[in-house]
Amino acid sequence: MSADEPLSGEAAPAVVPADAAAPRVVRGPRGSYAKGQARRQQIVDEALLVFARTGFHSGSLREIAKRVGLTPAGLMHHFADKEELFVEVVRQRDEKVRTAAGDPAEHTLIEQAEKVVAYNQSTRGLTSLYAIVSAEATDSEHPSHPAFAERYRDTAVRSAELLRAGQEAGEIRADLDPEHAARLISAVMDGIQLQWLLDDDVDMVALFDEFVTRYLRP
Repeated sequence: MSADEPLSGEAAPAVVPADAAAPRVVRGPRGSYAKGQARRQQIVDEALLVFARTGFHSGSLREIAKRVGLTPAGLMHHFADKEELFVEVVRQRDEKVRTAAGDPAEHTLIEQAEKVVAYNQSTRGLTSLYAIVSAEATDSEHPSHPAFAERYRDTAVRSAELLRAGQEAGEIRADLDPEHAARLISAVMDGIQLQWLLDDDVDMVALFDEFVTRYLRP
């Protein structure tokens, strides 16, 4: 096929005189897409605040819609239902925490955990969301129940592997049971978060450092 031939299924371009005025460039669709994405993110940001305060079941789509200047029906143009919106809120929260933790290849388990604790102490809304939703997810009927159960299992498995590697490197106490310690790390982090959410005077970073020093370090 020559460069002048149209692609299969396309109409051949019309011949336009050289002195004809240049056609007007229509940028509507691209601009509309950008605006749609911006509005979608605005909805997620406001939903985070609502879910972090009242949880999934009590979080009202009507309130979220009102906060972004939409009707509930208008909000449904961006998300099919409350569960889809909630899943996106949690997904973005998880992505931010993973970024804060850093690359596992470059940081030990303890370093990653310390980074997450410090990040959580600087983002009250996200931390509150996690605390409320993880408690709600103990209900087997909650939309996030399977995901949270799997999350804790997977985290425990990965943490145990890293703890064993740390023991071999002399960075973790040799007498620890890696499987038990992996579960305890999550329990301590979650417990400290809850106390901090109830009392701003609690220093999560200092408390977790104390746990690391007295329990994990040789």
